[in-house]
Amino acid sequence: MGGEPPLFETKVREGRTWYKLYMLSVLFGHCFILVYRALHIPPNGDKGRWAWIGLSMAEIWFAFYWILTQSARWNPVYRRTFKDRLSIRYKDKLPGVDIYVCTADPKIEPPIIVISTVLSVMAYEYPTEKLTVYLSDDGGSDITFYALLEASRLAKAWIPFCKKFKIEPRSPAAYFKESYSGPDDKLVEWMEIKRLYEGMERSINSVANSGVVPDDIRKQHKGFSEWNGKATRSDHQPIVQILVDGRDEGARDNEGHVLPTLVYMAREKRPHRHHNFKAGAMNSLLRVSSEISNGALILNVDCDMYSNNSETIKDALCFFMDEEKGHEFAFVQLPQHYNNITKNDLYGNSLLAISEIDFHGLDGHGGPLYIGSGCYHRRESLLGKKYDKTHKLELVERERDYKSTASALEERAKNLVTCTFEDNTQWGNEVGLKYGCPVEDVITGLSIQCNGWKSAYFNPQRRGFLGIAPVTLDQILIQHKRWSEGDLQILLSRYSPVSYGRNKITLGLQMCYSIYCLWAPCSIPTLCYAIIPPIYFLHGISLFPDVSNSWFLPFAYVITVTSIYSFLECLEIGLTPKGWWNEQRIWLYKRLASYPFALFDTALKQIGIAKSAFVITAKVASDEVLKRYEKEVIEFGSASLPFVIIATVAVLSPICFIMGLVRLLVVQGIGSMGSMLVQVIICSVVSIINLPVYEAMLVRQDAGRLPTSVALISLTVSLIAYVLPLN
Repeated sequence: MGGEPPLFETKVREGRTWYKLYMLSVLFGHCFILVYRALHIPPNGDKGRWAWIGLSMAEIWFAFYWILTQSARWNPVYRRTFKDRLSIRYKDKLPGVDIYVCTADPKIEPPIIVISTVLSVMAYEYPTEKLTVYLSDDGGSDITFYALLEASRLAKAWIPFCKKFKIEPRSPAAYFKESYSGPDDKLVEWMEIKRLYEGMERSINSVANSGVVPDDIRKQHKGFSEWNGKATRSDHQPIVQILVDGRDEGARDNEGHVLPTLVYMAREKRPHRHHNFKAGAMNSLLRVSSEISNGALILNVDCDMYSNNSETIKDALCFFMDEEKGHEFAFVQLPQHYNNITKNDLYGNSLLAISEIDFHGLDGHGGPLYIGSGCYHRRESLLGKKYDKTHKLELVERERDYKSTASALEERAKNLVTCTFEDNTQWGNEVGLKYGCPVEDVITGLSIQCNGWKSAYFNPQRRGFLGIAPVTLDQILIQHKRWSEGDLQILLSRYSPVSYGRNKITLGLQMCYSIYCLWAPCSIPTLCYAIIPPIYFLHGISLFPDVSNSWFLPFAYVITVTSIYSFLECLEIGLTPKGWWNEQRIWLYKRLASYPFALFDTALKQIGIAKSAFVITAKVASDEVLKRYEKEVIEFGSASLPFVIIATVAVLSPICFIMGLVRLLVVQGIGSMGSMLVQVIICSVVSIINLPVYEAMLVRQDAGRLPTSVALISLTVSLIAYVLPLN
């Protein structure tokens, strides 16, 4: 097929001269700031000497980290696919696709959410005989199994309905949230499918709420016999059940078309065996799927991340099956988006700066990170195979067992997911997803790229996947602690992008990985800047140049220009002005009350005191919490240490501002204001950004307010800062 037009195109963003001028000017500004610090270090015995040195170290870090962030903006590229060419060229030669959906706890991840995701990927616009969907249930729950059984029944009506009317999205939970607005000839079928879905939803929620699968339901499928013993979440035998066998003539939908194969898997769990969290589940799925369907292409999604675009399999195949460059790609990553983001993105959940800016920049350096969901993989790359440019590995239909019965396949697959199967093997090391890191996805993607493969970032106009974002500040801080802790562990491991990636991936990609690997250390300089300038302003000690001094200009320029650039950048990617402000607040809170704990726990792990843990982000919240979230009211509600830190910094700034201003006017005189202006600005900005904290402490009476104990602790610490003398 030589000379065929490509299946995708890559465009480099034009008109970057203005950006490069901005970058160079800010770089010079940082340099001048550091020169000023070096030339004006206070002498020994001066009260501001150590504070000066602390701020100097913080500014060195900020300059270094800012340079790293620019690597993701230097060469952004944008991809476009040609699915019509794919369909014409490979209509009868499309490969099998295995789809992995992972869940771990039916209480935190309600089964109705899980099966809506399953149904959305079963209904892809793709030959159903080449689709196999696997649900990995690390909770080992018969309730989740029951929900999947109900989904297999609804699929007979849901899939033909989706394809007949070309509906989007194909998650019934998401689709039926909207009122009907289609043609009259579709209304009858729409109402019938909705009735079926709502009936299924009531049944699943009823069983989930009761916590027990009734006996009459257990008699409906042989798979329930797996729970006849004393199976618990952390102690049960391997379970593999094929609920729909696409090879079976009886596996047909209501229109007579073949249904996708549907498989339930719960790997063996024993209390004395470490199960390696999601990475262990993914590796089990790799082995089970190789036995049952052996698809050449693998898609994995989180259980709440439903398909919002039924064409993305074909989009991904445009990369993998391109005749000229397709053999280079190991995975195609789509962005993660969420369907419950508030108008002004209260918690910065959308992460638009990453999906709309950073990842396009990473793609220009060799490919994005693998972020654990919404990613299409070449099976061989996940199994540890290295890229060989002399041998073009085509994505073709793989051998599949059409002779064995479903029961025989189940029994063979069970042997692949026992606790002992991986003993004395390379699984979790050289084969499959990597073990020993909270962000198994990122470290696995990095190792794949270091094996010579490239990845591609595809950001379709219609979002590929939509999930559920956290709705409380506590959940946000926990989630980012896990991410930043895991990324820092990668930097300190043998898979560090700096050392392991040297001469294997581009310098630009090494720098881009380091942006995320260094999230946690960013906490220290941020804490310095949030605490030191206000305290020294309180005591009348200047740490910055006077406004009449020419050295003031680089400080003013860097602060002003980077803030304006950040604001305009956020507007360009779709955030509102208030959304940008919320983003700055959450940026501060993560660095004050999430990343420090990640840094501390990583230090403990490095010296062998602690071990890695994996915390699941809750997908449900109470009605009252949801109401406050929809009104964009920040949820606190507890006296946890992270909230104490946030409240203390919030209270410290206005106290220092007011008392320092009084001292300035009474003792030093208004003429000293020029040398204190930067510290005044820092106090003011930190105070304004924390208005929701003051409201939560002093005004609100709902359950999401800050407890009185937090207010008292923060006030006490702030008063101590006022009383204690500076050395």
